[in-house]
Amino acid sequence: MKKLGFVAPWYGDSIPGGAETELRGIVKHLSAAGVELEVLTTTVEKFTSNWNVDFHKPGLTTEGGINVRRFKVRKRDTAAFDAVNAKLIANRPVSPEDEETFMREMVNSPDLYEYMKEHKDEYALFIHIPYMFGPAYYGALAVPEKTALIPCFHEESYAHMNIYKKAFENVAGMVYLSSDEKDVANSIFDLSKVEQAVLGAGVDTDFEVDADRFRRDYKINDPFILYAGRKDAGKNIYLLIDYFREYRARHPESTMKLVLIGGGDVDIPADIKSEIIDLGFVDRQVKYDACAAALCLCQPSIHESFSIVIMESWLSGRPALVHSGCAVTKSFAINSNSGLYFGNYFEFEGCINYWIEHPDVAVQMGKTGREFVLENFSWDVIVRKYTEFFKKISGED
Repeated sequence: MKKLGFVAPWYGDSIPGGAETELRGIVKHLSAAGVELEVLTTTVEKFTSNWNVDFHKPGLTTEGGINVRRFKVRKRDTAAFDAVNAKLIANRPVSPEDEETFMREMVNSPDLYEYMKEHKDEYALFIHIPYMFGPAYYGALAVPEKTALIPCFHEESYAHMNIYKKAFENVAGMVYLSSDEKDVANSIFDLSKVEQAVLGAGVDTDFEVDADRFRRDYKINDPFILYAGRKDAGKNIYLLIDYFREYRARHPESTMKLVLIGGGDVDIPADIKSEIIDLGFVDRQVKYDACAAALCLCQPSIHESFSIVIMESWLSGRPALVHSGCAVTKSFAINSNSGLYFGNYFEFEGCINYWIEHPDVAVQMGKTGREFVLENFSWDVIVRKYTEFFKKISGED
């Protein structure tokens, strides 16, 4: 098989984000298995950076053993983009002209798209992750017959923009991280001509945990609920804080804490501040140890196409609590028999109290969760499935 080109708006060994983490894992494990590949990306540093700034130099470098080919970004009209984006965030209708503005004025690199067209014969496929950004849209239009997507779809206003249809309904292949993501995609797009497969996401499974070490290092001896991830409203963190606040008010005898780890800032109400511990960004081992020490991990987001932190909680031996409004995480909880879900405060309270009253069940759910992850999402399983799929849709051995 010719080399694979993985295309993303930004790439780096330490930048945050679920799709960013998944891309790093895929390319490094495929490369270690002998698959020839490189990453094609822009000179932008990361999602939270200024998309007008060439942080990296354009050209080919090797980073962490992976060939990375970077291209200059097109200068953009940030205000025009922000005006359309505000409508989408508020779930307000957008016009076809708005959609054109959104795609044109987001992160883009015409040099990248021109390179893909000129050098397409050197690649078996161009694989884009995630779907929303300029490189996936314009790249799919440039060479649809050699395009595959790992879109990371979930139910959101962006996915429903008609502009994506002309790009994504003619690509060679689509890889989904869950069956629910596939359902979302096929409810929006006509993918009858696209080869589709639910392959899942790879998760690092080779680590040990030490719950006592976490409690000792951070002096947390009370039981706690763990939130791990970016701390912003889009992840529903304020709902979790509100529910935890209500829980403590209704259970004044409880010593339960809420521990937050991950980047970003969050406003914590003054009356509950002593019970919510924000550790900020921590290294991976601390995250694993925190998972092991927690009563449960809570993933309140309703916009997930996968959730690596849920898998990490299960690998660490603890159950997960998810929002019933997210089809993907709810299905994972049900299919693994390793999590519970809530749709309102009283369901949230009931789940927490159930695990407090039945600690043996929580332990067993952690064990079955670990087995579920090892069987479905360990990297040896993922590398085999992805390699077979890419060979199939490229027509190459």
